[in-house]
Amino acid sequence: MVAFGLIIAIILIKYKPIYQVSISGEQLGYVQNKEAFEESLKENAIVEGKNVDNVVLKTNPEYELKLVDRTLDTNEEELVSEIKEDVVVTYKYYEIAVANQTVETVNTKEEAEELVEQLKENELDNVDLSIIEKYTEEAETIDTTSLEVAKSTIEEKVEQKAEEVQKQKEEQERLDKMPSINGIKLAVQPVSGVITSRYGVSSRLRKSTHTGLDIAASTGTPIKVIADGTVTCASYQGSYGKLVKIDHGNGLETWYGHTSKMYVSVGQKVTAGDVIAAVGSTGNSTGPHLHLEIRINGEHVNPQNYLYQ
Repeated sequence: MVAFGLIIAIILIKYKPIYQVSISGEQLGYVQNKEAFEESLKENAIVEGKNVDNVVLKTNPEYELKLVDRTLDTNEEELVSEIKEDVVVTYKYYEIAVANQTVETVNTKEEAEELVEQLKENELDNVDLSIIEKYTEEAETIDTTSLEVAKSTIEEKVEQKAEEVQKQKEEQERLDKMPSINGIKLAVQPVSGVITSRYGVSSRLRKSTHTGLDIAASTGTPIKVIADGTVTCASYQGSYGKLVKIDHGNGLETWYGHTSKMYVSVGQKVTAGDVIAAVGSTGNSTGPHLHLEIRINGEHVNPQNYLYQ
């Protein structure tokens, strides 16, 4: 027992017990007290700054008790600094959305709720406002603003939204008033101008009565298609000059004659309001104008029954 005690005493004189610290099998250094080091690690791993929600180590340190030479120094502070770089920080912030569209971002839930309350007090309680909790590990992607700036931006967005809704309402009311043929809504008039020749009139320039409506306008004036459809003709057609024909389905077809330029080709799909040609004076014409024809099941009808009333 005496000999064993002497051996232990000699060992403890030359060596000391400390913890070897490793991460993923890589030895990093030594610490004297495991519990004290863990506490220091927790304290130093805290990331200062706004929006921090959670901080965790990517990999937990591994400890192994070792007997090492007493001259070997521990390196707790160096290890804390090194392991601190191996943390994952999760940041939290809050988005304010108008009609499910994010408008502004603030730092805390309290700020978001205060902002929504202020907006409701300003008679915006009927607006679809929502708070969205967001998380990220990229702090630089967070772009928050002050409550004053956020409030101003949201109020501006709400006004824009109200204007958009009003315009949509007015457009829908306009469309509701526009006539339709065989279920096809005539959404726009092709050009603005003066009617110079009406449907059904006779003229020395024609062998028969007028099959369309002539609207005078300056050369180059854009001609818009009156409804959705498919281009069936875009070529020079005798007395019509450069002629564009559009098939709208359900037996409805519109013709646009005497154009100076044609911007579409056969087979192309067009939407009501698309510019398909430009006013001109090609073919049998005495001046720049649009010759508009509306045909139902192949028979021409008076365009003024539907447009330019």
